[in-house]
Amino acid sequence: MSYKDTLNLPKTDFPMKAKLPQREPEILSKWEQENIYNKVLEHKKGKPKYVLHDGPPYANGDIHMGHALNKVLKDIVVKFKTMQGYDSPYVPGWDTHGLPIEHQITKKKKVNRKKLSNVEFRRKCREYALKYVDIQREQFKRLGVRGDWENPYLTLSPEFEAEQVKLFGKMAQEGYIYKGKKPVYWCTDCETALAEAEVEYQDKRSPSIYVGFTIKDGKGKLKEEEVEVMIWTTTPWTIPANMAISLHPEFKYSLVEVEERKYLLASELVEDVMEKIQVSDYEIKEEFLGEELEGLKCQHPLFERESLLILGDHVTLEQGTGCVHTAPGHGQEDYEISKKYDLEVFSPINESGVFTDEAGQFAGLYYDKANKAVTKALEEKGYLLSLSFVTHQYPGCWRCKKSVIFRATEQWFASVDGFRKQALDSINDVKWVPEWGEERIRNMVNNRDDWCISRQRVWGVPIPIFYCKDCGKELITEESISIVADLFGKEGSDAWFEKEADEILSDEIKCECGHENFTKETDIMDVWFDSGSTHKAVCEQREELTWPVDLYLEGSDQYRGWFQSSLLTAVATKGNSPYRTVLTNGWVVDGEGKKMSKSMGNVIAPKEIIDRFGSDILRLWVASSEFKHDVRVSENILKQITEGYRKIRNTARFILGNLHDFEPETDQVPYDELQDVDRYILSRLQHVIKEATKSYDKFDFHEFYHMVHNFCVVELSQFYLDVIKDRIYTMPENSTERKAGQTTMYYILDALVRLLAPVLTFTSEEIWSHMPGENKESVQLADWPQVNEKFVDHKLEEQWEYFLEFRKEVAKALESVRRDKKIGSPLEAKVKIYAPEEKQEKLQPFSKSLAELFIVSQGELNEEDSANEDEIKEALLVETTEDGVTIVIENAEGEKCPRCWNYHSMISEDGELCPRCDSVISED
Repeated sequence: MSYKDTLNLPKTDFPMKAKLPQREPEILSKWEQENIYNKVLEHKKGKPKYVLHDGPPYANGDIHMGHALNKVLKDIVVKFKTMQGYDSPYVPGWDTHGLPIEHQITKKKKVNRKKLSNVEFRRKCREYALKYVDIQREQFKRLGVRGDWENPYLTLSPEFEAEQVKLFGKMAQEGYIYKGKKPVYWCTDCETALAEAEVEYQDKRSPSIYVGFTIKDGKGKLKEEEVEVMIWTTTPWTIPANMAISLHPEFKYSLVEVEERKYLLASELVEDVMEKIQVSDYEIKEEFLGEELEGLKCQHPLFERESLLILGDHVTLEQGTGCVHTAPGHGQEDYEISKKYDLEVFSPINESGVFTDEAGQFAGLYYDKANKAVTKALEEKGYLLSLSFVTHQYPGCWRCKKSVIFRATEQWFASVDGFRKQALDSINDVKWVPEWGEERIRNMVNNRDDWCISRQRVWGVPIPIFYCKDCGKELITEESISIVADLFGKEGSDAWFEKEADEILSDEIKCECGHENFTKETDIMDVWFDSGSTHKAVCEQREELTWPVDLYLEGSDQYRGWFQSSLLTAVATKGNSPYRTVLTNGWVVDGEGKKMSKSMGNVIAPKEIIDRFGSDILRLWVASSEFKHDVRVSENILKQITEGYRKIRNTARFILGNLHDFEPETDQVPYDELQDVDRYILSRLQHVIKEATKSYDKFDFHEFYHMVHNFCVVELSQFYLDVIKDRIYTMPENSTERKAGQTTMYYILDALVRLLAPVLTFTSEEIWSHMPGENKESVQLADWPQVNEKFVDHKLEEQWEYFLEFRKEVAKALESVRRDKKIGSPLEAKVKIYAPEEKQEKLQPFSKSLAELFIVSQGELNEEDSANEDEIKEALLVETTEDGVTIVIENAEGEKCPRCWNYHSMISEDGELCPRCDSVISED
């Protein structure tokens, strides 16, 4: 037997190289075969509930990095809560209706919508959505996300649609649903109304014009036909719809003479406006308060129509003239102020953005093209005072990316005013993470207009309203809603398009006017109403879930989207928020912080990362990020994450390798028989468990990552695991010293694998499968590690804190000697310490273990003045620390033991062992 054969070297089959892209699918297959999701639920049956409700992504393409970030975050939370002892089901879902799907069908699939019946087009939309549900489901599963993938919720499912109709009906019965004509965001390309959440702002170059409206009736305050009220606009196409000019009641307005013309505008803006219209010679003739001018009338510059001077607090001095062109059919503030003055909500433009006959000479023109025509007409009549161009932020459609307009149409609305106060009160009861989320959603709810919930599309849940053919009145009763809900629950919402009204309604249902002939509403519901109904259609209906749920976790854009639509529908129907906590993540950007876009070539797809590095690297990137802000990803960042992963994995691999002959049931050494260094590292482990748990609880996963990474690299690899190698490899297999080290490593790895399980879901499963002893079949069935108070020793940690700082000084000295090639390995050295009395006391507890702790062959602790000058002169290095301790590095005494590589003075012949190794061999 060779000396090497007597060493207790690692004998594990836990792989050196991770090969995650190859090994992870094998683990996924194992989980699927074992039905791990249901096993976990069964294991936690009867425990307290913790429910994270999944916000539904759109089923219209492959997943991107934003999806990956969000889904992994959810999985981390659910797995942590499960291991903590909660019954934490995860039901994934998809948003499968609406414009995003229609857009893909018509634009990408080249389907001519107008050549298909509604039913045929809906069938194609359904097929497309279900196709991407399947694609995204496999992509999410490949991320290691555990969930009820075989039973997700889909907004197109009959049971979901039925509950959505009931929720709509409940809001209608409460008086919150009404039909009205008011301006809404309108996409002329998609030919539908849009919600605020469906609008994205982008740069647009627009004409900037100043126009004069001549006073027609000055009521004795201003002379008719001598004064023009000056307005400013970047949307000349809305001039044909002008019905009034708004002034602020408390602003001062000046009558400014320029050559032979007089203009009225806000006094504070005169100098700025004159400069912009390139007028240098002007004179202020008179000044008025805005409230003095209310009711004066102007002549519309292009039509035989009056434009009334009205008062409004929405007028500002930030830009323009302080005289605001008011077109009630094309602006929300314009519409609101128009109600006070009973102005006509005039919008002479059709669903395609083309002017109707009501627009006179501009009929047939597309609104954007009309900018030039209107400007030219104003110039010809002498009312155009200035024309230039500006680039500014302008609303655009989230799908087609074309500019949108405000257009007054007949739409269905939810009256937010009816339950706004309740919604604001409910916000107080929710924990918002980060905290600024509360103010953000509060401001949005407080300032938002009524919710336009109708869409002029086909692919979605129909608005379940009927109209009397005789009197035109809407039919929306508890009975009619119940009939439609039952129909959708049995046949799906396609039935609305397949059946006539009389086939849906019972013969007993009559209008208030006594007639019984009805037609159906042709609009569908806003998709945000779909997703905003999930708390009722999913959480209230599925037995394993709860209402309210514990957590909503989505991107920060959902304050105006899903968070808000869920809050509004819940408060309107149940009086409370559907969630207890809301957590948000930021956007994924490239390494320089720029938004990812295909045109810039900086897009990284999750599949690329998984194929190259594995899902666990992507998951570790998520956990290491401060995800509540925007999250950067790049090749370099991924390489750094991979290096961090490698160090954690190698720590686990080293420990597993040294537990190959350890049986926890029989080999554990009692705590009192562990060595000081073992007890110290176990005390540190308890701190890691405690702080890691806090980090998970606060959703500060990056703190957890850095803590565990530091523990593995600094406290384990660079210290504890390094100093115990000697006794693990060279002491007798069954010695107390060796088993004490193994016992300690077992405790460490058993805690680490559980702490890592929510993040490194594949790697932790692999580690778990190699753990010694009898364990549950998956780490996902394991419990969260708890702090063992018996292992907490603050006094011991204080002692080691000083020693470990001092050990760094010794390590630097040894490295200096090695770098100067005076020694090849620290084992060729002897370290002598000369310490003053105070430091002697601190170092004394370690005096018998200095060689082991410094990883040298000999170590001595001496009194400060006991150094021999001759020895000092012959030393390889002498250094004195700031606190007066002298470190002396000498050549180790004796010869090198061929078995343990330590030097010993009692070795005299080649091949002879040191006394310790000789004793081990003799015992064997």
